[in-house]
Amino acid sequence: MKTILITGGAGFIGSHVVRRFVKKYPEYKIINLDKLTYAGNLANLHDIENSPNYEFIRVDIVDAEVIAGIFNKYRFDGIIHLAAESHVDRSISNPMEFILTNIVGTVNLLNAARTIWENNLANKVFYHISTDEVYGSLGETGYFFETSSYDPRSPYSASKASSDHLVRAYFHTYKLPIIISNCSNNYGPYQFPEKLIPLSINNIRNNNTIPIYGKGENIRDWLYVEDHANAIDLLFHKGRVGETYNIGGNNEWKNIDLIRKLCEIMDQKLGRAEGTSAQLITFVKDRAGHDIRYAINAEKIQKELGWNPSLQFEKGIEKTVEWYLANEEWLENVTSGEYQKYYEKQYIKR
Repeated sequence: MKTILITGGAGFIGSHVVRRFVKKYPEYKIINLDKLTYAGNLANLHDIENSPNYEFIRVDIVDAEVIAGIFNKYRFDGIIHLAAESHVDRSISNPMEFILTNIVGTVNLLNAARTIWENNLANKVFYHISTDEVYGSLGETGYFFETSSYDPRSPYSASKASSDHLVRAYFHTYKLPIIISNCSNNYGPYQFPEKLIPLSINNIRNNNTIPIYGKGENIRDWLYVEDHANAIDLLFHKGRVGETYNIGGNNEWKNIDLIRKLCEIMDQKLGRAEGTSAQLITFVKDRAGHDIRYAINAEKIQKELGWNPSLQFEKGIEKTVEWYLANEEWLENVTSGEYQKYYEKQYIKR
């Protein structure tokens, strides 16, 4: 039985990856390592938490000694590293937290992997998940390629760029078997409602204003989270060691157009008159250093592994809205902070 570590597995993307691996690979032992910050929610994994091939460990990856002990105990065959601080606004107000988790935490994991794999690198892989934001900002045309120069514009993207460079450095210096992927904006079920789409869904549901930075002209490429989990699965098993892969949704939307589409869907689902939700749109002062446009060229993973996004945005966003409206209790627990009691209820009192 292979033992696979997934860091940040209680988060948005991580929970989808954990669920996929636990269900699809019963011959793997899946260890979910998460600090359980505000964005980590074990309720995201309630359906698989008692699976015989699953185990959760609460730990901060910044703690090098604890990380080394965990690696020494479990002797992982593979690592999928998703744990990261990821919200740009939070990085602007508290950059040090991002530096510690995204840079120091990643190095701790690299060092621990290097130690246990020192004499046996065969069939091992350290897979580091990153973001398209490390490439900076695009104009009206062009795409990010795997060979695009790094030009991060926020403390968040700078911390992720640094971690990418360190992962590559460990490949070149120590021959550590690594893979890196850089993805576009994810959306879908279980996303913490500080991000644009779930925030807007929740605000529309409660008839609160929908804040849009600037004039809403910023453009993002949107990727349905299950499609990202599928790509991660493929790259973990079939990606070429030492390579970087871009994962994009081929779905570019201006923020204002996205929100108008979301308002339209919400009006239909909630039985409101057409145009009702759009009246909640409010333009606010633009974010500092706000990148204009992101767009990913994902031909490499498409050609090498046959991966393509399964959903176009219109279908994906409708599925996402339906999930949030069908899971209002989850949304209420997250926005109220009640979800943070789940760990104590499920683990401490056992």
